Amino acid sequence: MSTPHYSNGRAHAVQSIASITPPPPCAAAPANVQCYGEDVFDAAAMREYLPKATCKELLATIERGEPLNTEIAGDVAHAMKEWAIARGATSYTHWFQPLTGSTAEKHDSFLEPDGCRAILAFSGKSLIKGEPDASSFPSGGLRSTFEARGYTAWDPTSPAFIKRHGNGATLCIPTAFCSYTGEALDKKTPLLRSVQALTESTRRLMKCFGLPGDEKVSVTLGAEQEYFLIDKQFYVLRPDIQQTGRTLFGTAPAKHQQLEDHYFGAIRQRVINFMSEVEQNLWKLGIPAKTRHNEVAPAQFELAPVFEDVNLACDHNMLIMEVLRQTAERHGFVCLLHEKPFSGVNGSGKHNNWSVNYGKRNLLNPGSNPQDNAIFLAVLCAIIEAVDRHADLLRSSVTGAGNDHRLGANEAPPAVMSMYLGDQLAAVIDHLETGADSQGSTARSMEIGVDTLPPLPKDATDRNRTSPFAFTGNKFEFRAPGSSHSCSGPNIVLNVIVAEAFDRMAAVLENTPAAEFNTVLQAHLRRIIKDHKRVIFNGDGYTREWLEEAERRGLPHARSTMDSLHCLVTPENVALFERYHVFSARELDSRYDVFMEDYHRKVRIEGEVSLEMAENMILPVVCTDYKSMLSALTAAKSSGIAAGTAALQAKVEQLGSLLDALHARCAELRAALQGKHEDILAAMTALRAAVDAVEPQVDNSKWPLPKYREMLFLY
Repeated sequence: MSTPHYSNGRAHAVQSIASITPPPPCAAAPANVQCYGEDVFDAAAMREYLPKATCKELLATIERGEPLNTEIAGDVAHAMKEWAIARGATSYTHWFQPLTGSTAEKHDSFLEPDGCRAILAFSGKSLIKGEPDASSFPSGGLRSTFEARGYTAWDPTSPAFIKRHGNGATLCIPTAFCSYTGEALDKKTPLLRSVQALTESTRRLMKCFGLPGDEKVSVTLGAEQEYFLIDKQFYVLRPDIQQTGRTLFGTAPAKHQQLEDHYFGAIRQRVINFMSEVEQNLWKLGIPAKTRHNEVAPAQFELAPVFEDVNLACDHNMLIMEVLRQTAERHGFVCLLHEKPFSGVNGSGKHNNWSVNYGKRNLLNPGSNPQDNAIFLAVLCAIIEAVDRHADLLRSSVTGAGNDHRLGANEAPPAVMSMYLGDQLAAVIDHLETGADSQGSTARSMEIGVDTLPPLPKDATDRNRTSPFAFTGNKFEFRAPGSSHSCSGPNIVLNVIVAEAFDRMAAVLENTPAAEFNTVLQAHLRRIIKDHKRVIFNGDGYTREWLEEAERRGLPHARSTMDSLHCLVTPENVALFERYHVFSARELDSRYDVFMEDYHRKVRIEGEVSLEMAENMILPVVCTDYKSMLSALTAAKSSGIAAGTAALQAKVEQLGSLLDALHARCAELRAALQGKHEDILAAMTALRAAVDAVEPQVDNSKWPLPKYREMLFLY
């Protein structure tokens, strides 16, 4: 393939990438499943390195949720150290998740000087608690900058693991992170609290149905991770992607995703090489990466793991994002996790597949007998109530500057929180509310505890890609979270609002005589459906008609981060989180401040980068091209040439008008940067329109930025 001539850095990138020849596939390289979990201090490693009694106590905490006996910490620390050293580790770190949206780690060596010698040591005290600097992490006013002390606390339910680097390895210990005064400064602590809240509420509700009240409650999560890959040589030429994660300028090429030929298509060799290494690295960390495929947009892909306990799944997703970025670099790519890196084509989400189990029973599985189906319908109706009552909190859990560009576009659900149940379950719900037979054959009422549901297949619904919260067989898929988000936020909210709905139902059913139980339950479910069915919508959520209908139904529609965050500090929501001991009022207030400040900072950074690129990279090229064309026109006219000068003059005038508009938009953005975020966003949009209009008019060989057609297709 011939490559056009360019005179800038973009030329070198295009020519270099076009000449890349990926190595041929190796048919003799089977998947190395034997490596699975080899870098995880899992149950097998515990049994090998720990005394039997200590191992039994630790596994009781991990598997059955029994309180941790801190007296075993010394044995566990010694075993972890020996296991880690055997795998090349020389240091350890308390690995935690501050409110930056990323992970954090401070490494300490196992080295302990002993006179003229040195030993390798790791104590139980060091395992249980660490002391990182808390002053430089976001706290929303919980900590003053001069109050540096923070604490990490070992989370034994998420196993320690090894992170490898070129010259060794580090033992990583998943931990919570809190302030000196005890407030949570991280995303793990409230998640663990929310799981405990849902555990207690689930046990309370299940006792009403005559089940044992001490079964293990497990909240499970499967997080589908979408991402883009671009060649690193393009990345270094795009200051906007480097500093903001997305393109602030650029026009979509004539062909991008309209033909839908990329989705599930054959994966290119260079990309499959990258994916294979990602999987191997994840398997070593005990992360069950299961699915990989091309997504809808060119250069967009998806990775999905098997379902896991929600706390472990959230930890693993943070590691997945890190492994994607690091592995991409080794293959000459850059992995983009921004929700909308390319305007005009699909953005990236993180579909949050959530379910709750009681013992071995998935509470979102329709059963095969009347009692099981009564439990299923009760849980389903409780979730309907929870989503309708707390749509504002669900929306706030997926907010952010990046996701504002994605929600409501043609690849993501709208910012209106609604539920999709599918035709079969919608008919069952209608039947339950009205008493009309779901098949329309009789007027017989559906009786809880007597009737069985119509036979439902394992996947009881079709998938609705336009719904924010869709029932998909035995789980709910929350499609609104953004690709760069931590899974913790959405799942904290889900756990709490469902815990409240379970408690509401249990309060009605408790102490009800057995002979009246089904009658009381049926009446309560009917009330829930009548009061909250407005949130159920099985149609196309992308249409303007649905937004109008949602407004008529009274469903909240927070279009932006600024609209959605205020609900975190309303009295009723503060009372909810305090009642379930997930957030204190101070912790909620701090998160509101942190998220607001993060949003404002990102908008301002994007505005400043836009202005800098327009003035320092775009305008000089446009001015040069304009002067060159004007000189050519002047020379032609002075030489008495008539043919072609009309077209040349029209071109000069068009480019001149675009240049004037570009200057004006730069001035508007410069002024807006001194004002509010709304003004900055509006000025950025206007500047982008001006730049994108001039891009196709400037000599292609002189345009300084890699274009969409290159970044999306040359990999």
